[in-house]
Amino acid sequence: MISDSYTMPEHFYSDKESVLVAVDCIIMGFHESDLHILIAKRPFDPLRSNWSLMGGFVKGNEGLSGAVQRVLYEYTGLTGIYMEQVGVYGEMNRDLGERVISIAHYALVDMDKTDISNAEKHGAKWVSIRTLPKLVFDHNLMVTDTIKRLQQRAAVKPIGFNLLGDQFTLPTLQALYEAIYQEPIDKRNFRKKILAMDILEKLETKDKDSSKKGAFYYQFNKEKYELLIQSGLHFSL
Repeated sequence: MISDSYTMPEHFYSDKESVLVAVDCIIMGFHESDLHILIAKRPFDPLRSNWSLMGGFVKGNEGLSGAVQRVLYEYTGLTGIYMEQVGVYGEMNRDLGERVISIAHYALVDMDKTDISNAEKHGAKWVSIRTLPKLVFDHNLMVTDTIKRLQQRAAVKPIGFNLLGDQFTLPTLQALYEAIYQEPIDKRNFRKKILAMDILEKLETKDKDSSKKGAFYYQFNKEKYELLIQSGLHFSL
């Protein structure tokens, strides 16, 4: 991020048109076997009080990454979140207020560790992707593009673990990937593939809420995953 002491150079481009640059964040969580997205009531015109993604304009003293991190922290209280750019949205009339180009990013968070009290001031809430309402501008398109991107990435990278707590059961992990792919997964094949990669650490504790027998908790072992990559193998689900 550029420091506050940064001063803009001479206005070499004063004869050129200016456009606003914004960032929009698709903040995603996982709860009760479904993916959720954080949305809020837009606090200003145009389309005040309509449902919107979290976002904001890039300030003159910050870079793009800094703007995204600022928005994520303002709405979730979290830092060090896994995030990735989805795309650039710059259709002429996408924003009813001004000519605005938006760079969309998605972020994966553990909902249990996410404080949305600041966002709740604007009516923010978690909404299942299955019941997502009409959002302002092209925000629904951003969500659609995000799901496609997430599906592609989750198949070859263990990014899905960012949506879980430190401990999880295999049924919960399977439910997560079914939510990401939006289709059922064969239980036997899923467990065979995930356990064969040897990147999970089985714990001695069990979750006994889901069944009488209970299911063992597991943890994602990042060190073993790094060794997997170094050996020339790849994560694949």
